[in-house]
Amino acid sequence: MSLFSIAPHAPFLPTLADAIMDGRLLSGWSQTGPFWLSDVTVILPTQRARQSLAECLAAHPKFTGLLPDIRTFGGDESDEEPFLPPFDAPPTLPPASLVQRRLILSRLVAAWAHSPAGGQAFSSPPTAAEIFSMADSLAAVFDDLAIAETGVTELRTLGETLGPELGAYWQQTLQFLDIALSAWPSMLDELGRADPSTLRGTRLDRQAEGAPFIYGDRPVIAAGSTGSIPATARLLRAIERLPRGAVVLPGLDTSMSAETHAALLRSEESPHGHPQYHLAKLLRTLGAGPGEVVELAAQDHPRTRLIHHALALTSETAHWSRDRLTASDLEQALTGVTIIAARQEDEEARAIALAARDALARKKTVGIITPDRNLARRIAAELARFDVYVDDAAGAPLFQSTVGRLARQILTLAVNRCAAVDLVALLRNRASLFGRSRKEVAQLADDIELALLRGQRPAPGLDGLRKALADHLVEPPKSAARKLNAEKAEAITALLDDISRALTPLTKLLDQTHIRAADLAAAINSAVDAVADGAPVRGCDELRAWAEELQKHGGQGHAFAPQGLDRVLAALMNGFQVRNRLDRRGDIAIWGQIEARLMRPDLTILGALNEDVWPEPADPGPWLSRGMRLAAGLEPPERLQGLAAHDFAEAMGNADVIIAYADRIGTSPALPSRLVQRLDAFAGEDAANLLRQRGQSWLATARAIDAVETSKPATRPAPNPPAHLRPRRLSVTEVETLMRSPYDLYAKHVLRLRQLDPLGNVPDARERGTIIHDALARFVEEGHDPNSPEAFDTLMTIAADAFSGLEAIGERRDIWLKRFATAAMQFLDFERSRDARVKQRHAEIKGDMPLSLAEPFRITGQADRVDEMLDGTVEILDFKTGSPPTPAMMKAFEAPQLLMEAVMSGAGAMTGLVAAPASALTYVKIGLGPDAFVPTEFKPGDGRPIMEAADEINRRLQSHIEHFLFRDTPMPARLLPLAGQRFAGPYDHLARVAEWTSVDGGEEDA
Repeated sequence: MSLFSIAPHAPFLPTLADAIMDGRLLSGWSQTGPFWLSDVTVILPTQRARQSLAECLAAHPKFTGLLPDIRTFGGDESDEEPFLPPFDAPPTLPPASLVQRRLILSRLVAAWAHSPAGGQAFSSPPTAAEIFSMADSLAAVFDDLAIAETGVTELRTLGETLGPELGAYWQQTLQFLDIALSAWPSMLDELGRADPSTLRGTRLDRQAEGAPFIYGDRPVIAAGSTGSIPATARLLRAIERLPRGAVVLPGLDTSMSAETHAALLRSEESPHGHPQYHLAKLLRTLGAGPGEVVELAAQDHPRTRLIHHALALTSETAHWSRDRLTASDLEQALTGVTIIAARQEDEEARAIALAARDALARKKTVGIITPDRNLARRIAAELARFDVYVDDAAGAPLFQSTVGRLARQILTLAVNRCAAVDLVALLRNRASLFGRSRKEVAQLADDIELALLRGQRPAPGLDGLRKALADHLVEPPKSAARKLNAEKAEAITALLDDISRALTPLTKLLDQTHIRAADLAAAINSAVDAVADGAPVRGCDELRAWAEELQKHGGQGHAFAPQGLDRVLAALMNGFQVRNRLDRRGDIAIWGQIEARLMRPDLTILGALNEDVWPEPADPGPWLSRGMRLAAGLEPPERLQGLAAHDFAEAMGNADVIIAYADRIGTSPALPSRLVQRLDAFAGEDAANLLRQRGQSWLATARAIDAVETSKPATRPAPNPPAHLRPRRLSVTEVETLMRSPYDLYAKHVLRLRQLDPLGNVPDARERGTIIHDALARFVEEGHDPNSPEAFDTLMTIAADAFSGLEAIGERRDIWLKRFATAAMQFLDFERSRDARVKQRHAEIKGDMPLSLAEPFRITGQADRVDEMLDGTVEILDFKTGSPPTPAMMKAFEAPQLLMEAVMSGAGAMTGLVAAPASALTYVKIGLGPDAFVPTEFKPGDGRPIMEAADEINRRLQSHIEHFLFRDTPMPARLLPLAGQRFAGPYDHLARVAEWTSVDGGEEDA
């Protein structure tokens, strides 16, 4: 017999090694002499399996010192190629690389997408990133056609057969595929390249033809392949027919009936997602049935029977009641099996890491298998908590790697013209050194952020920063949180020059109407080299290799507008990985499904067993529908689900295995994989619950590791600094702060903390209101007459100057300025309506008033408007961008600002004004609605006159000062919270207000 199989419950490579060493696979080949094993050839699917088999053979007690010739499918040495039949065949052309195919096909896709026919296929023209992605999917179609050994003829026949049944889109794609498939070979010939899939098939066929000549009657063993590629299946058939050829299949169900085998070959049964589908097809190629395959596993195991029945064809699930295992067999089958049903991905990763750490502590090897690379990174991060450092064997995608993130930050900075947030983000990246030390760059980043960006809005680009720096040296802005000297300015200038040089290639590209992928890659690579000068950034070599590969084929891609470049970069980097260059641990690994094939650690953990993750969705792609693929002789997309199911079945044969999935992925609910659901359904509810109960210990530990058993919320802060450190001067706006939240005065005056302005904040409605407020005040300060015919034009000129600083939002600024015309008319009408009562208008009047207390104390402030009236009194006006205080607040003396300004006016404390009582206190709302410039009069409670209410608020203020500022009295936060306040105060986060207050039903202690 030359056909063998190793059941899932038997470790594949150790069992294979035993079968080689005891002669079962050698067909009587002599095992005498010390070097007999070197005459044997073994062919395996992966390099990792090749290395592991060598270790198994070397550890075997019968090993004599020389290993067999261990190869991989399609991996023979290139110098053997000329000697393979037919011997007079010309040398093969080198394959087209991934990048080369992407660029060439992108040109084809772009030409079609912008043609009249292609325009009808898209609701909107595809972006450059979409074109590159479609080029990759087109390359996948070419690969599928090459593997299935079909081409243009079949697609033309497909169009003739299904044409009337196809929609307009599919008919158009068929026409394009006809053109592309016809043009592709000639394009490759011009470049002296070959299609990689076609080349692989040709190479495998030459190996199959040459096998009798190369191996003769020596033992040749092909093991571990499912033969899913037709050319691989033909090679296996050629090896199986050699005098001493043997094919060892991975996990074939040798108990499979002839009816089941036949059903797996009938497409109407939809068998493509079955784990035995590819093996059944291979047996047909080999001209054999399941009964002709010899099982190499020493004995049967209920686990294997459980998996085969659970994953049976849909038509055979009707026999589950007959096929169920006995209680003892089910117990034996499920011994060592655990299911972790986590609430979300973070918990899943943590539970997996804990299980792996426990196994390592017990000196066991661990293999973590997952198709989800994000979950793999989470698991690696969780393991690092326990000083277990392991990287995903599949590597990190270049786009998401350390160097990829740096490249994306640089690209974003260039695209957004050095916006404040992007600039600071780049400078905070530890890889951004520009040839300096990390400490020096961090200090310069602080200086730039605090002195030039916070609270300021420099003109776009680095030139805007340079001008802001020059202006700062002349006169630092009031909003600057840090003052710079000439020495620091020189260092900042040098850094800005380095940034400018690094970005120059990119900024030149962005100024062009169309660019090419090679130019973008070269500019990004150059910028990364300049920015990361002196920093050990992981992935720099891979980024450089990616850029060089693109530059080698610079003129072959389509030209595109420099828009959406972050997505373009993601599409161009797709398929490129940053591999781990550190020493790997030998006792733990994180594998993808391909890397894990034939591996057998002590503990296998299967992660991300969620539907649409393992197995992945059956997506036919944008070029051929599922029906079109079948009609063209291609495998449907479910074939990949069959391979994923086979990987699951093989991994489940491990003695100790943990299955993990999450009930939520991101923000969406998720289902366990259909493979897990099948296992649950066949094993029964009690068994399913038992498996999850075993996983509860890991989930409980995962939840407890970061949990806090008792939660004690923060209490209302009430600091009690020495009285002499408390302020001896308050502004009129701080009077209300003293009454509502003395803690804020403590933070501001004792701790001397100031809230930093948001970085790169965009002008909003509040800032617009402030600008309007300033424009109206300036109109009055400059003494313009509201009754003048030129008053409106004058006010619009002032407004244009006030809005001129909003260059960053030029279009919105122009809209705001046009809308200001309405506000200007309303303001002038308001002033004209009261002109008969006003003697003199005063804007932005400052005041400074001492209080007669035990210690010196002063009240300062600046009133929006103080108008002298003809009757000798004054009217104090407060122009507000928000809502005025409610009548209840006025009556309760909770809005003290205008009343205190009235006190200052009566005491003669207003600059340039004689002492005069206030006859009216008025709020005027600035805006465009119906309430705009409609005065709201301040009305004290109980019909009190204004000055009597002012005296009362003065008395209450002095009482608060005596109590909170002159004594060692605690200064609590939110003593009198503002009802309905929709925004946080400047010190609420410092006071941890959210932890001890509740917003529903009022501000109360939680």
